[in-house]
Amino acid sequence: MDKIYNSHKANSKLEKLLFESVDEKTPFYIKENKLVDLSNKQAFTFRLKKEHLDAYDENNNPEGLNLKDWFKGYAKEAAVSTAGIRGPQNILYPYDTRFPINLVGIMLATEAKALVAKETYPDSELIKLAGCEVRYNSQEFLELIARIQAAHGIKTLVPQGRKTIPIWMASFLAFKLDLLGGEYITSSHGISVKNATKDLNSQGSQYLPEESMLFVNKIKAIFEEVENKGYYDIKIAANDDALISEDLMEKLDDGVKLYKQYLLDGVAKDANLNLIKQLKEKIVIENVGGSAYRTLSRILSALNIDKNFVWMNKEEDPFFHGIGKYDTDPKGNKTFYDYSVDATVLSKDKNGNPYFPVISSLHYEEKLKDYPVGTVVLITDPDHDRLTVCQIETNAKADYLKSLGVDYVDLENGRILTVFTANQSFLMIMDFWANQLKKENLYDKHPRFIIKTTASARSWDEWAKHNGIKVVNVPVGFKEIANIMKKVEKQIIENPQKEVVITDVLGNDVNLGVNPKLIFGGEESGGMIIGSEELIKSQAGRQAVAMREKSATEAIIVASALSAYLENEQKTLSEYLDDVFRNNNIISKYDIREDISYYNESEPDIEKLKQAKVEGEAQRTKNDVFYLTMAVAKKQNKLNLENIKEILSDTFKELNFSNLTDVKFVGDGTYLEFDDKFIEIRPSGTDAKTKAYGAGANKAEIKKYAQIMGNYSGDLTDLYKKLVDMNLYDNSKEISLKDYAEFTNKDANNAVFKIPDYTKTLVF
Repeated sequence: MDKIYNSHKANSKLEKLLFESVDEKTPFYIKENKLVDLSNKQAFTFRLKKEHLDAYDENNNPEGLNLKDWFKGYAKEAAVSTAGIRGPQNILYPYDTRFPINLVGIMLATEAKALVAKETYPDSELIKLAGCEVRYNSQEFLELIARIQAAHGIKTLVPQGRKTIPIWMASFLAFKLDLLGGEYITSSHGISVKNATKDLNSQGSQYLPEESMLFVNKIKAIFEEVENKGYYDIKIAANDDALISEDLMEKLDDGVKLYKQYLLDGVAKDANLNLIKQLKEKIVIENVGGSAYRTLSRILSALNIDKNFVWMNKEEDPFFHGIGKYDTDPKGNKTFYDYSVDATVLSKDKNGNPYFPVISSLHYEEKLKDYPVGTVVLITDPDHDRLTVCQIETNAKADYLKSLGVDYVDLENGRILTVFTANQSFLMIMDFWANQLKKENLYDKHPRFIIKTTASARSWDEWAKHNGIKVVNVPVGFKEIANIMKKVEKQIIENPQKEVVITDVLGNDVNLGVNPKLIFGGEESGGMIIGSEELIKSQAGRQAVAMREKSATEAIIVASALSAYLENEQKTLSEYLDDVFRNNNIISKYDIREDISYYNESEPDIEKLKQAKVEGEAQRTKNDVFYLTMAVAKKQNKLNLENIKEILSDTFKELNFSNLTDVKFVGDGTYLEFDDKFIEIRPSGTDAKTKAYGAGANKAEIKKYAQIMGNYSGDLTDLYKKLVDMNLYDNSKEISLKDYAEFTNKDANNAVFKIPDYTKTLVF
């Protein structure tokens, strides 16, 4: 009989290997000390004691949880996070406070957020939403959040049966229903042992760092009270408390009814839906983790296009069906290793050949063998906000695909599967969507603009310029895109007849025209949104140009309509991409992203993991500050472009910097602009990683630059020390944070959220 690991049963040999390694590395004192017992469904109180704050010691402090150490890491993450406060968890023993994400930490954060909410809105009816995807312990986290909020008198809307919903639905409902915000539990496309809370504000947007710091400071105050008083009590309501409500979500079919209308007003226009309904070959939806199916299938059915799709992996599975998981690491060592579920991740096999480890683990050579050439495969991640577009082609197209910069995997028997980067697929989507608007005589009714991250394709900027569309560049992170939306809305609402002017992170003042409409907002990591022709209104009358979170559903609808159009034209997606390049005079056809990880995220020993992460973060920061200081120095006129060229040429003798035209800090990384390409070096905001991006006219060249510069140690050469002010080097990170805050706050839409009369707005 298979062993049960603390109520978890392994469904595969790989999952068993993971469970065994986690169980083996978990000390007995943690296993037996179930601090937050959610099997108790009655109301109870958790007493946070002084002993909990300090480290565990078998003899001197057997109740130690080392929460001071946990809090240091949590607060640090909150100050810079681009996608929620995330990290690894003990998937078998979620109350293990040695890990960044744990039940005690979730409890403290929820308590703190509840206190901030009550102080901000005294004597008001407070309503929030809580949702999750399919990751380990997500249901427990959701229950704990809802029960603590209920104990504070905060009503929490949860899905029917407290089941999964996508992140974009939680975001959409927070805005549409004028809620105080929401709590969403996910770590996006990250590895299985990771989890996170994405805090959503009243706009449905992820918290900006200053919003996170309000509750972080409240946790600090709680700790101070514990130090002085000896304890702090946290009340946890009964699991069936009336303030934990499924009623409204049941009436709204978990939001599907409202979201259907939102889609009909946007991407699900007749021009798109009619194309999808005419499809001869079905589109495959790869439902990684299984949790997208529950909501997306209902939406496709509501739009009467569900018969045009087939599904893979409908069942919900926190191990993600083994996708992206192996029993050896990239160096061939025998161990559990997780590449995440990002389908576009590239690695190298034991012979040094590049391959897609995530897609290889999907076993498409077998699963797709009966699907015809031309079949489109759409891969979405567990929280259903990202999309990867693929298509079956013949291997006779291999050289053609290489010329376009499109990668592919072998499906055997003369067939291959193209794997488009988001930079490529989204370029096609925005081009197709613009053409659809033109066909409906809508395009010229408003000036159009896109919002994109600096790390995204240069081809997007070139396409937009060719089509007279304005571009606003922002730092990485969808909350940055949402922040620009709010700035645009502020100007439209205050002065509807006045031109909207936005300053982007590159320092450009971008005139968007009068009453502009967002035609696309997105980032190279696979997330996108499309605006509506009319301002979107909440139940209480708030207005938005688009929703605040990326949505794979919007992407799927437009990608499916494009696929149907191309099926009718007897063309492939790669041929359409070629057309877009040629018809829009795009030079920067190629893009690249190098992910440099400084440690093994799958390491089951938390102490080794922590140490490796600390060492990795030091390496990441050293690499970052090497480039960042030059950007800061240039802005302060303490270094000119020729000086920077000298330093870079001296450091990287194998690279040519003669046509470097600018070096800028772009909110979270350093952007090096050349006359034929860009390279961006960016430290991950959530992990010990460096990300190196590039786009230009020569794929081999940008790959070379990204690999060499991304992997650089950060060591300072003699010339660097001679030309660069070392005091500036020591303080460049702090200076850059101030510059980022200045960009974020300029012309900010800081309208205070007003609690509506829910007896009028929440009547359905």
